[in-house]
Amino acid sequence: RRASRRASLRRGSISALPQKSAEIPWDIFERLFLPFLLCLGAAIISSHLLHALSMSSISTFAIFVWFALATVGAVLFYHFVKVSASGKGVLITGCEAPLAWYLAKKLDDLGFTVYAGFNTPIEDSDEAKILKEETSGRMKLLHVDVTSEKTLLEAARYVSQHLPHGAEGLWSVVHCAHWIALGELEWIPFGVLRKSLDLNLLGEWRHHITRAAMFEFSSFCSLPGVARLTQIFLPLVRRAHGRVVFLTSGLNRVPSPVRGIQNATQAAVDCFAACLRQEMRTRGVDVSVVAAGEFAPGNGWLNETELRDQAKQMWNALSSEQKKTYGEDYYEAAMTSVEKYSRQASDIQPTLRVLIDAVTRTFPMARYTPVTTTEKLQIFLAEHLPPSLYEQLYGEQKKFVY
Repeated sequence: RRASRRASLRRGSISALPQKSAEIPWDIFERLFLPFLLCLGAAIISSHLLHALSMSSISTFAIFVWFALATVGAVLFYHFVKVSASGKGVLITGCEAPLAWYLAKKLDDLGFTVYAGFNTPIEDSDEAKILKEETSGRMKLLHVDVTSEKTLLEAARYVSQHLPHGAEGLWSVVHCAHWIALGELEWIPFGVLRKSLDLNLLGEWRHHITRAAMFEFSSFCSLPGVARLTQIFLPLVRRAHGRVVFLTSGLNRVPSPVRGIQNATQAAVDCFAACLRQEMRTRGVDVSVVAAGEFAPGNGWLNETELRDQAKQMWNALSSEQKKTYGEDYYEAAMTSVEKYSRQASDIQPTLRVLIDAVTRTFPMARYTPVTTTEKLQIFLAEHLPPSLYEQLYGEQKKFVY
């Protein structure tokens, strides 16, 4: 029975946390980049002053190396300092997904009191039952459904009443859940567009949507409600001088067909987090964004069979004119272009590492980007190249024929 329950945790090919994979520590590089530039500038100025005053003939390179070595040591010490886990509580949303599930387990192993939020009732969740079996008594399981204001307030009341001994508030809130709607704009029902924006950003959803549209996208729903959930728990986090962590997509700045609404909501969360960071700076609250790569969730949130079923249902909902205009071949090519995300083996280790860093480091970074080198390059080009040139290199539209 336990083996069958664990099978439901896979969400694709994830059945056990994979061995630590090779990754590029972009967070360390980004932490060191500005200090290295300052070291270079200081070395150039110092060298010229020493030469001008005839005090020394030491080279600029030698001064730079001396400055850099001292700076690297200081920066790395600053980067790797950790907080004590004792007496600190962490709320994690979306724990029915593998990434959040393993994050909850890892933080419990480190000694944190974890409040694992599940979208479904706890008694109906196999993932929740397995998590409870495999963790310590500090693990608390919560039903966090942002479509219900009552559920959110009950969760906040429970957390405030079950804080670790001696804690003044909640150390961290980690938003890991997502509502994902895929398809070109004209194909997605407006109710789904509105719900995606409301649930990914605002929180409680009160708008009307047909049951059919709900069914079409039910497998993509994790319901984070970033703004409302943060708003409710922020007083607890502020009292503990803790931090809020948002999991988004590193490619939300990369234009791509079929993923338009997903990119829009993730970019909105990015901007929301940036503004919240400015607001909370004087309150001693840190705000971090983990902009993961496209394959970080991988087939943890997409299933090939379900994806084809969703596409078929959405096609049936189109008008006769739309079907004639786009054609079934184009539609199928567009929708199956995201199948690679359901077939790719999920590698959650880089994203899991930086999520843990964002919670445990004394001085967390404002933004983490656990992406591949290819994704990093594409993001850089999308932000800095003229759109016409970028679209020649990466434009997906050239693969389809109207």
